[in-house]
Amino acid sequence: MNDPQRPARFLWLLPGMRPPVVLPREQEIVFLLVGTTILFSGYDFNVFLLALPQIQHTLHIPEDEAGLTAMFFRLATLAALFIAPLADLFGRRRLLLVTVFGEALFTLLSAFAQNYPEFVWAQIFARIFGYSEEILCFVVIAEEINENARGWSIGTLGAMNATGAGLASLVFALINVLPFGWRAMYLIGGSVLLILAYYRRWLSETKRFELRRQELDLLGNKASAGWDMLVRLVREHPRRLAAMLTAVGAFGFAIGPSVVLMAKYLQDTQHFRPWQVTILYVFGGFVSVAGNVLMGRISDRVGRKRVMFACAFICGAAFLAFYSGIGGWAVSVVWIVAIFGYLSSDALMAGSPAEIFPTAYRATTATLRYVVTTLAGALSLALEGVFYDWFGAHGPAIALPLVAMPIALIAILCLPEAAGRTLEEIADSPAAH
Repeated sequence: MNDPQRPARFLWLLPGMRPPVVLPREQEIVFLLVGTTILFSGYDFNVFLLALPQIQHTLHIPEDEAGLTAMFFRLATLAALFIAPLADLFGRRRLLLVTVFGEALFTLLSAFAQNYPEFVWAQIFARIFGYSEEILCFVVIAEEINENARGWSIGTLGAMNATGAGLASLVFALINVLPFGWRAMYLIGGSVLLILAYYRRWLSETKRFELRRQELDLLGNKASAGWDMLVRLVREHPRRLAAMLTAVGAFGFAIGPSVVLMAKYLQDTQHFRPWQVTILYVFGGFVSVAGNVLMGRISDRVGRKRVMFACAFICGAAFLAFYSGIGGWAVSVVWIVAIFGYLSSDALMAGSPAEIFPTAYRATTATLRYVVTTLAGALSLALEGVFYDWFGAHGPAIALPLVAMPIALIAILCLPEAAGRTLEEIADSPAAH
């Protein structure tokens, strides 16, 4: 009855969102253990974005430091650069257990922060573990799910992250009646992550890393193996690495302020009330969740690059319209289109390093992708404060970095195609060099 090789049913997904091919039950279990954690990571990371005005009021954060505060959080990726790549040396499972517990602990501590420095440091550490967790989730999914459903799995993982954001928006609607306000939102997220950390013990090591472990055992010294791994990565895959980092860096710089400050813009500039933001997030989140899965499935058929390019283009164009100063019903429509394009393209970019690089480098390149994306976004967030002083308004200050989006689109076209091919085929193809 509990045979892991029997067909999976995915009854917890709507019929149209289930995998396009039959997968074994074992892969569904892996997907659940990974996906539920990334769902509540999505919840936790969106608390600050939603409740920024309320957090500003409680902790006395000046208006021109809102973007700078978000930049501090994004700098946590620098520490993730030293944590997530360890999964290429010690295994995916072990690192996933550490990161989910660390994220849960510091999310809870964020709820009890009494002043601005305490809150910032608690969130920085929560994001160090959370970013590492998200990186490794995409690596595990890419390594464990069949190649003819890998695009679907990456899109669905992104959809679960978006569902977490929608869940956060539902709780945010009650922020004025919840005990302790925004602090209660962090309490909820941290508590659920602690429960998930307990169940994460059931996650087994990926089969591809088990094969890699045998090679590492022969090498002996893991410290020298780690340095050798970085040297070989640059030597063996220079063009592929350069194209990926250019694409994600330009994309992160372009949309950094657009994503982080959108809820604040809706409340402060468009005068949305918290419950109105929630309605928009829930409806837009539903569209984005369905869109993520659909784009993932389409990418399995027509190609990963084509879909990634289209979604990134839609994201940039729609965000530019959103922050242009339009009003009325068009604000909501454009925001939904923008968030659909963002979540779909971001999910495919997150899964790209795990697809186009060999097992030995997957966690490392996935971390580099995350670090470059986030630091580029942090730079544009820091500049948003400067642009705000120039323009005297957040709209044009947020929109200005979107001029970098064409660079991302060109770099995407230089990436190798991953759809419908095994990870080993992609790694050994001539385009790998």
